[in-house]
Amino acid sequence: MPSSHHPQNPGWYGPYGGRFVSETLIPALDELTEAIAGIGTSEAYKTELNALLTNYVGRPTPLTEAHRLAREIDPSKKTIGRLFFKREDLCHTGAHKINNAIGQVLLASKMGKTRIIAETGAGQHGVATATACALIGLPCEVYMGAEDVKRQAPNVGRMKLLGAKVIAVESGSKTLKDAMNEALRDWVTNVATTHYCIGSAAGPHPYPELVAKLQSIIGTEARAQLMERTGRLPDAAVACVGGGSNAIGMFRGFLAAASVKLYGVEAAGHGVATDKHAATLTAGRVGILHGSKSFVLCDEGGQIKEAHSISAGLDYPGVGPEHSWLKTSGRARYLSATDEEALAAASLVARTEGIIPALETSHPIAKLGEIASEVAKGIGRPATIVLCLSGRGDKDLETLLARCLGNEAN
Repeated sequence: MPSSHHPQNPGWYGPYGGRFVSETLIPALDELTEAIAGIGTSEAYKTELNALLTNYVGRPTPLTEAHRLAREIDPSKKTIGRLFFKREDLCHTGAHKINNAIGQVLLASKMGKTRIIAETGAGQHGVATATACALIGLPCEVYMGAEDVKRQAPNVGRMKLLGAKVIAVESGSKTLKDAMNEALRDWVTNVATTHYCIGSAAGPHPYPELVAKLQSIIGTEARAQLMERTGRLPDAAVACVGGGSNAIGMFRGFLAAASVKLYGVEAAGHGVATDKHAATLTAGRVGILHGSKSFVLCDEGGQIKEAHSISAGLDYPGVGPEHSWLKTSGRARYLSATDEEALAAASLVARTEGIIPALETSHPIAKLGEIASEVAKGIGRPATIVLCLSGRGDKDLETLLARCLGNEAN
């Protein structure tokens, strides 16, 4: 396994990561780093966090075998032996985001912070942060692109009901990138009292490592559950990648096992040959975005380009730095699925498994056939695959009804 960190230089994953922020934020990042090393490793914090994850979030989440979907994709049984979903959609609030939000808000409260801000795309991280703040008793403000406010209206309502203030961002493409820009501006102004609860394994050090550690419970549980159910590790672990928090959480459970192939699937939008996609690792270049060095979507002049995906949670022109290193080192392979492929996959899963997946998760589901063929060819037998079902599709219902049932009507 390639080393993912510079041993003497925390915050770097190979040549990716670091801190590219204003001097104003350096003391706050140092304070957070110290809190992670101190409070975050204390038995009191770990005990309280584990109790919340068990009794409030609902962990461990189940591992569901997707029999009918496997046979729909591979009727011959030549490429897929067994297919499992790691059910993060069954977490309280409906997505993996709550693992990270609970951990960060609990840490911030013990640091003495009196205000939490967050950014959100699909709304799931905003709902999770608002939930954690309501539970722990801290005021919460969530920045959200105005376009995402429109297409994720149910989650906006949930955040408000939970007591959070939702701030619609009208700049740029009015999506996740712009929401993160505004949250960073707020943090610079209010850094003494405010904790910025970043939702993905991105941003300046120590956020990528903090989020990865909090989400690593996904892979840890999946690994143990697969060993119990099948007696062996899977042949492949698969997840969607926008910023990449659910994927890095799943991958962390299998990084050290070279026999487990890691696959991330990005949003190809209208196609990676067009200018309407969010396939950062597939078609991006190395650059700086939101405080870290990683693959980004940018033009020849280095200016960040607008991303597009039918899924608000994948509509981001950057990616966490660890994913960039996993790509460069060859430890993980990254594919992309179009909007139409994701919609078809969501419909297929609903009809074969009785699960309506989030559009984010529908992207890797769309590529399961391709992944299974590749893995089975390499190992010479049908593959056992585990896929992180990162969230439920309630928030995408309007889009699914309009695009899936609408297409059938035509």
